[in-house]
Amino acid sequence: MVDAPVISTRGLTKSYGPTLALQSLDLQVDRGEVFGYLGPNGAGKTTTLRLLVGLLRPTSGTAQVLGLDAWSQSVEVHRRVGYLSGEPGLYPRLTGLQHASYLARLRGTRDTAPAQALARRFDLDLGRPAQDLSKGNRQKLALVLALMSRPELLVLDEPTGGLDPLAQQAFYDIVREHTTTGGTVLLSSHVLSEVQRVADRVGVLREGALVAVERLDTLRGRSLHHVRVAFSDSVDAREFLGITGVRDLVVSDHTVACSAPEVAIDAIVKAAARHTVVDFECAEADLEETFLAYYGQEAPGVR
Repeated sequence: MVDAPVISTRGLTKSYGPTLALQSLDLQVDRGEVFGYLGPNGAGKTTTLRLLVGLLRPTSGTAQVLGLDAWSQSVEVHRRVGYLSGEPGLYPRLTGLQHASYLARLRGTRDTAPAQALARRFDLDLGRPAQDLSKGNRQKLALVLALMSRPELLVLDEPTGGLDPLAQQAFYDIVREHTTTGGTVLLSSHVLSEVQRVADRVGVLREGALVAVERLDTLRGRSLHHVRVAFSDSVDAREFLGITGVRDLVVSDHTVACSAPEVAIDAIVKAAARHTVVDFECAEADLEETFLAYYGQEAPGVR
């Protein structure tokens, strides 16, 4: 079915002995979207991706990829998925072109033209052995190998690590081209700024549990603003504490500073208007700061 999710997990759990790496993951990724899978190192992102491509067997729960069971039908899943691991394994003595030829033959073809076209976009020399490549160029080669078969689904673990800005831009362009033709991308990262360029939705994983899923446009609509107001007289913190959404409130004798979502700005201005204002500053925070404010460990407070 065209409308069926490309990825669907229910209660997906993975334990390594007494260590719970992933707990009861319920996740859906739809066709044609880029889903940014975020979380700090060790949160369980790589475990999730390995479960989805059948490299790990779940302790409990289910994972469906393209309508197939990720574990029992992993061979068919592999035919339709392009996977980039967090630590790509390359044959040191093989050139990039030999890698591409080898993978093409595994898929029943001798066509390396797609790999060569991708290499040109990444400015990658396929004639050099992998052992002679820099870290960035090894990452480019791993991306070429993941993308060359034009898979329905791309599962990418920290894909831009080591890439220079031009190669990153080429990657973003390729990802968007992939989704405009009906492809889907699950992109794992520990840096929000890496995925905000291309993601439609983001989910954040913390200590093996999915704690939030948001659309990027929704998150931008909740973006924080840094506000600083200077007054001619002293002010009382209680005048601002009751405003919904105000965070990190700092009140000195004649100055109020805080962070707040856009919807709270009007209330802040009205509270400030009770006094004589001598200076007013308001600047939008970047998206990463907004995300951490809502889903990070820190709680709002007053100093």
